[in-house]
Amino acid sequence: MSHFIDGRAKSASLDVSGEELRELSARACEMAAAYFARIAELPVFPEAPAESLARLAGAELPVEGDTLARVLDECRAIFDASRHNGHPRMFGYVASPAAPVGAFANLLASALNQNVTAWRSAPAATVVERTTVRWLAEMIGYADAEKSCGGLLTSGGSAANLTALFVAHRAHAARNSTGAGDAADLSQKGLWNAGAPATIYVSDQVHLSIPKAADILGIGREQVRVVASDDNFRMDVRSLRESIERDARVGLRPFCVVASAGTVNTGAVDPLAEVAAVAREHQLWFHVDGAYGALARLDPTKRALFDGLAEADSVSLDAHKWLYAPLDCGCLILRYPERARAAFAGTEEQYIKVYEQQDDEAFAFWDYGLELSRPFRALKVWAMLRYYGVARIGAAIAEDCALAEYMAERVGMAEDFELLAPVTLGICCFRYVSADARRALDAATESAARASVNARLDDLNERVMQRVQRGGEAYLSNASLRGRFALRASITNFRTTRRDIDLTLDVVRRVARELNQGEGNN
Repeated sequence: MSHFIDGRAKSASLDVSGEELRELSARACEMAAAYFARIAELPVFPEAPAESLARLAGAELPVEGDTLARVLDECRAIFDASRHNGHPRMFGYVASPAAPVGAFANLLASALNQNVTAWRSAPAATVVERTTVRWLAEMIGYADAEKSCGGLLTSGGSAANLTALFVAHRAHAARNSTGAGDAADLSQKGLWNAGAPATIYVSDQVHLSIPKAADILGIGREQVRVVASDDNFRMDVRSLRESIERDARVGLRPFCVVASAGTVNTGAVDPLAEVAAVAREHQLWFHVDGAYGALARLDPTKRALFDGLAEADSVSLDAHKWLYAPLDCGCLILRYPERARAAFAGTEEQYIKVYEQQDDEAFAFWDYGLELSRPFRALKVWAMLRYYGVARIGAAIAEDCALAEYMAERVGMAEDFELLAPVTLGICCFRYVSADARRALDAATESAARASVNARLDDLNERVMQRVQRGGEAYLSNASLRGRFALRASITNFRTTRRDIDLTLDVVRRVARELNQGEGNN
């Protein structure tokens, strides 16, 4: 293929010939299709050949290019040495599979390579993203005919939460500095004290991204007030109110409450309507971290859990978690997007100044978030919603929740398992308890004796988790719940079946018994 500049061939072009392009397309698509077809047959966590990893780690910077065939062979080797998040028994973290339609839409977005900074640089992509954000808001019950909200897609929940806290802090700082309206009321109530530290309120089950965001913003982790959770790992609203009022009395500046719509440890959903009422009472920003669980509102049996979410000032969610979209794709939705625009005002440079007059054409994402250069994240979500429809995706989420409940039932029926938290959404936390340990717990009359048995069980279950992960048949992660080590199964996978749940529990039981027998226990 010839490339010309001013009539001369451009020898340094990175284009490939038509034949190579067809080969690249065919082999890459075949590799992806074959991977989707056999993913359930692969080990969840393969034992990657040491020589393959060493070759990848020690590879020298290539000065001259290689053949397309060899590059694709290396890509296949990387596939084989990877942990398979799409496997039906991948229960660690919140790792959903990439739905095929989303994966191939991601390829198209990369080929188009839009820099979605503003309408003028990517008009179609900007419209698609704004439409997708509106759809996501509708799916979680956050948008209706009487309320216009807005937002943007982010790299994930951490970026969405950071942006939300930045906007919240700027909004309250501006309100305090003007001394007008609500700010004057807050000052009279003692909830604002110029120059005093600003405080954020979270439960003890909060995601790590919230205190991290407080650090990044200069608020400081020490100003993140941790409120106790109840027996179901939900924020205790009475403790929340007491904490806010106690801080106000000593001259601090409460400004934000963060509730969870699905904690990462257990899937608990805070009492959102009650938390919203406290936030309104004290005129605080109400943010809902729904990165994991907000989309579970599509399950009709779970919908009541999310009452009050629509009252939030901002909501984060991750389409790459329970919408089964490929990484990366978080979302921040704002009740009043103009507050974000005010928070980021004055940050643009002359070279990106917008001259368009029409509102839609003058729209720029940099007015609402942290990034300037932004990929076309929305196409994969838009394509998935267009192809699957909300009803089908909601049914997949409902099945995941039902599988977590099934796992809890199996755990509850077994003498050698113990459920450590109620199942609210798609997470089941449990532990293995040997017959000897159960007898010891039943016989223990002093707290010290029970603590000793629990410590041994913590150690056993930690080693069980490590052995199960490396075995490749299933993958569990862990959580610390009231000081106890829990095996944690997070089910966000449209490929998972009851058989996978049964097999996973069998694997845990077998590994635990092998470890016990190795130590001479029953």
